[in-house]
Amino acid sequence: MDLLLSLPIASYLLAPSSTSWSTSLNLLFFYMTWTTLILSHSPLKIRLVGSLAIRLALWLIPSLVTLLFDLALPSLAESIKLGGRSALPPRDGRRLLRQFGLALFNLVFVTAAEGVSSLAFAFVFQEPDFKTSSALPLPWQMAKHILILLAARELLHYNLHRYVLHGNSSLAKYHDRYAHARAAAPYSLQLFADHPLPLLVHRFLPVYLPALILRPHLLTYFLFLALCTGEETLAMSGYSVVPGIIMGGIARRCAIHYAGQGTSNYGAWGLLDWVNGTSRGGDMLEDVKAEAEKHHIKERSADKVDNGVGMIQNGIDSWRNGNGTRKSPRTRSKRSS
Repeated sequence: MDLLLSLPIASYLLAPSSTSWSTSLNLLFFYMTWTTLILSHSPLKIRLVGSLAIRLALWLIPSLVTLLFDLALPSLAESIKLGGRSALPPRDGRRLLRQFGLALFNLVFVTAAEGVSSLAFAFVFQEPDFKTSSALPLPWQMAKHILILLAARELLHYNLHRYVLHGNSSLAKYHDRYAHARAAAPYSLQLFADHPLPLLVHRFLPVYLPALILRPHLLTYFLFLALCTGEETLAMSGYSVVPGIIMGGIARRCAIHYAGQGTSNYGAWGLLDWVNGTSRGGDMLEDVKAEAEKHHIKERSADKVDNGVGMIQNGIDSWRNGNGTRKSPRTRSKRSS
């Protein structure tokens, strides 16, 4: 528990940041906490506790809160669910308890898989799978690695989901029996309520394999894992009111995937579904276009450009008028004489 509370990423995200000096203090505190952490704990322990904390904070707790909301206020939840009443969780207590137990088991199972993979990598290569040093990654390097990891994860997620979990493999029947037990929009608890083996293919490998190849800083991996976990939790929520530019479309396509028993929408974002013609319920590009039209991005951009051109033109006119009305020294001397 002391390690969980001392994770610098949690203290950094929860710390206030309003002015430049407070931001500098937060960064200094973050660096000192991270340095102390890596000097007092092993990289494996930091890796496992950090990954577990991210999944607890961004999946388990929000999924239980939304589950309680759906069960306590079904009439209100129905109005914001994709699919209406059919998307509400079952009210069978035993079924929900078994599903919750399976989700907890899979959470421990995925954490153990991360531990085994880290130990195997360290045994073969005599070093941790991710860089664990006191030197923090640069912002540009972190952003570049995150973009590469997200793109690789989308590629793996689509192909493994479509051709392995919904193909002719032996894992497909387990995925269909557990993850697609009902033809309705999902709820967030179902994110880990799958058979353990399909769960590794669906949720673990697309995140871990690109990171293992790239081998970024451990903090970069934590941020990447947090982004993926938060995105998957929102996508599996089944709600029609989801924040974000494209998250609403992602949640809608995820609901269609589960309601249609896995016949479409295999990617996380929907870009590869659009490329391969497996998208249903609108694709990612349509969502971005609709969001742009909703917020009048084109009009705002045009107004900003017009304002900028107008300011430049006014500056040029002022400069010309200033040169035209300015008297030369010779003219001023003749008038004075």
